[in-house]
Amino acid sequence: MSASENKASAQAAYQAFANADLGGATKNMADDIEWIVPGNSSISGTYRGKDEVTKFFVALAGKSFQTKPEHFIADGDHVVVLTRTTADGQEADQADVLTFRDGKVVRFQSAGDTALQEKIWGSK
Repeated sequence: MSASENKASAQAAYQAFANADLGGATKNMADDIEWIVPGNSSISGTYRGKDEVTKFFVALAGKSFQTKPEHFIADGDHVVVLTRTTADGQEADQADVLTFRDGKVVRFQSAGDTALQEKIWGSK
């Protein structure tokens, strides 16, 4: 798929997530997606597959997590999303890198405030 198609797919997934539409948010994920959350918080780690990612989304919902994308930057198979996240009343900037293959997200990696994640979700 083209960079613009990947960007549109990412935009649709973020909108679905904002609407609590888990089916829409995971629609264009590969079955064997690798979802990476950095840091040492209780939610940090690598989630593999749609089932693990869905369970991760449920954990995020427990702290009223929201993400408000500000910019989508697409280049080939990669889409970078600069977003503002809120969880448990705390806000932070975050960058997400989505890697696409054949129209599906095969890898998602975030870069954000890991100290704040530990504050909100606790350490491992």
